[in-house]
Amino acid sequence: MKAVVLLSAGLHPVSARPAPVPVEMQAIALARTLGAAAAGLHAGPGGPGVADALGHGLARIGHLPLARGADPLEALVNHLAAHPPELVLAGRCGQGGEDSGLLPYALAARLGWPLIADAVALEMQGPGVLAVRQALERGGRRTITVRLPAVVTVHPAAPAAAAFAWGQARRGVLEVLPVPSGFAGDAVPAPELRPYRPRPRLIRGAASGGSAADRLKAATESAAADGKLMVGPSPEEAAREILAHLRKLGLVPPRQPR
Repeated sequence: MKAVVLLSAGLHPVSARPAPVPVEMQAIALARTLGAAAAGLHAGPGGPGVADALGHGLARIGHLPLARGADPLEALVNHLAAHPPELVLAGRCGQGGEDSGLLPYALAARLGWPLIADAVALEMQGPGVLAVRQALERGGRRTITVRLPAVVTVHPAAPAAAAFAWGQARRGVLEVLPVPSGFAGDAVPAPELRPYRPRPRLIRGAASGGSAADRLKAATESAAADGKLMVGPSPEEAAREILAHLRKLGLVPPRQPR
């Protein structure tokens, strides 16, 4: 079986240096449990963090060179449509950039393939049939059977990635793949900035048996601010207000009479 693991140019969350994305390295480990011929695929400017994935179990990484900030979706769709694998694995989300986690969903929609999210284990059930063990909230698990080809995203609760092997990284191949002439990818649209607006908070003030008007009022009215705004108070005044608030919450015992 031919599998492709999507790789992104990750950054370390503390040092901001290029580094592999841990959940994508876990995707490589899951592909190896299937005995699949797994290859990496990266669309973007590249970087040392992408090449380090070779040391975690990949023999080859294909690189579709794109300008920094370009949308990689079109390049990935064109390449996978021309060289379709049976399985595409991706991390749940990237690390260190503008990572929304929507790329696997957009890719599956463009290819017309099913998508299974948050996989923690994979097992072949027959020719072209894959069983995906899926992570749910509060530690739950369920198994979903899907017919290949498909896109699967990997959950951080999946088995740990293989340790980095220097010899494997030296033997691996980073291949620059051709991009259609004049194709550089659409620029990612800039986010829209809006001034902050406080939103109403849901209140459970109305009983379930109340009228529709009472339930609508309780669900849409804003909670009154419970606090006191102090601008430039003295340390003594600020300390008194903080202690009074903590006593009101029951976190500090009430003042004992002298």
